[in-house]
Amino acid sequence: MLDLIANGHVRVKLKTVIHQTCALVRNILTTEALTFSPSIKHGLPLGFFSAQKGLFLHVVGEGVVYLSNRGRADVNDKENYIDFRMRLLGEEQENKRMAVLSPGEHSFPFKLGLPLGLPSTFLGKHGWVQYYCKIALKESTGIVHKNQHVFIIMNPIDLNLEPSLLMQPFHCEIEDTLGVGCLSAGPVTCTVRLDRGGYVPGESICIFATIENNSKTTIRKSTAILTETIQYSYKNKIVQAETRELASLQKGQIPAGSTDQWKDELLHIPPLPPTNLRGCRLIRIQYDVYFIIYSKGSKKQIKLQLPIMMATYPIRNNDGTLQRKRDSYYPAVLPVFRPWLTSKTLE
Repeated sequence: MLDLIANGHVRVKLKTVIHQTCALVRNILTTEALTFSPSIKHGLPLGFFSAQKGLFLHVVGEGVVYLSNRGRADVNDKENYIDFRMRLLGEEQENKRMAVLSPGEHSFPFKLGLPLGLPSTFLGKHGWVQYYCKIALKESTGIVHKNQHVFIIMNPIDLNLEPSLLMQPFHCEIEDTLGVGCLSAGPVTCTVRLDRGGYVPGESICIFATIENNSKTTIRKSTAILTETIQYSYKNKIVQAETRELASLQKGQIPAGSTDQWKDELLHIPPLPPTNLRGCRLIRIQYDVYFIIYSKGSKKQIKLQLPIMMATYPIRNNDGTLQRKRDSYYPAVLPVFRPWLTSKTLE
């Protein structure tokens, strides 16, 4: 049996039946722990010695973008982050004698140092960043036993190590016109402020806003939406972008000639996969808070976009204690995948 187990060894085990297992073992690693040490098993008939040409390990990390263009040329781009090969058993030259394994269990310890700055594992609709191990055991008879296992890289973003500007409040202001013609048209001024520019999943974004409706048209509603945008690139050009809603808040009508305010309204950030794609030039993830004003009787919208950073580790005080925000509920476990990728994208 040929298999991978995360115990720091390669193991070859000779059993009564020749077979190959392909069970997936998911190892979650952070780039703070810069080593990866799986193990391997192999099974052959009990009571027979087995001559092996070699046991080969191949560790791969790659980013891929793939889009099918319905009859046109497909878009396919790829980049490598790890390409590590190691022979764990057997001689480099083919004319050397074979390695003979007796029945039983054999262990081949090894350790692989991970490069700094690896992009996190990501699985998207049109691309991915994946890390996996390939194992091949070549017998003298020509039979090759193969297996492949995925491991997950989490490259965290620590808000304490990011520019301090992200911890400061910032705002955005816009003035536009609502209404049709000189009878109903008029200016609408909107100012939006967030309590800071960097957050982690489980925290709440504090929103302050002032909407002055100096037009003669009623504003139907105002909405704040937290979005995730995934951009896929090919030859340094964005070929696909998808924006999906993660959370939202809204308030009701604002009559003509009146003012409405958002005072410390809380937009909660749901659990999100810790996806730091720094170092990946093919896929980019961006988080924004959109503040949108909808006029009554018209499809026109007034929209403000406020980009934010989504990190992994929250802000801490000088003594190392957690600086808890109001109404924050830090999840014990963050998801690995994005179930909302199948949901409808925003316009």
